[in-house]
Amino acid sequence: MKQTSGIRGGLYAVSEWISKFALTNLQWALFNLPVALLLLSLLNIGDVKELWYLLPPLVLLLPFIFFPATTAMFAKARDWVRKDHKETADRSYLSYYKENYKNSMKAGIVLTILWSVLAADLYYFSTTSSLLMNLFLILGILLFVYTINTFSTLVHFDLKAGAVLKKAFMLTFVSPVLFLTVAISSGFILAVSLYIFPLIIPIFTGSIIAFLAFSAYYRLYLKLNNMENTV
Repeated sequence: MKQTSGIRGGLYAVSEWISKFALTNLQWALFNLPVALLLLSLLNIGDVKELWYLLPPLVLLLPFIFFPATTAMFAKARDWVRKDHKETADRSYLSYYKENYKNSMKAGIVLTILWSVLAADLYYFSTTSSLLMNLFLILGILLFVYTINTFSTLVHFDLKAGAVLKKAFMLTFVSPVLFLTVAISSGFILAVSLYIFPLIIPIFTGSIIAFLAFSAYYRLYLKLNNMENTV
């Protein structure tokens, strides 16, 4: 089969990438449907008391649904970044979901606890101390980037959950370039998705964030590898 070139080839390449992002993101959104429904219910609560009925199941579902589903999405992004076209038809989103489920679930339990503590502190200090609330907002940005880098570490290294969390922590705070790249790119995509084009959230948002974040992560990995080889 001849390879297309010129404008037709460019359009074909663009459509191929769009389909990759969309298919993976839609699969991710489907797996996260219970989490999404709970979040939508939280946004539409009429009484604060309803919060306490919705939060516990949401927190419980995150390690078992959100983290494995997002890890599978990052695994697909890793293939795109590394241009690994050797994967068979069986190396689908579902296969990555199954392969990384236990490890991502264990890491997800730790991260869910950290996010729950942060959310509780933000809620408390929002009415008592603006200074401390702003401090915890900064910690939230740190935790957000750390969480993103944990997904990248989960799919790129064959490590147990504890080692994954340690390595992700080290990479998050050792490289300012990686930190800023992940924070700015992910923050921009989230802001556009939430405030300008919310309809793209189930179609493109997650997969684009995963692709950009892992691209930055992989560049750092290659740089560190080259430094080790030259020593």
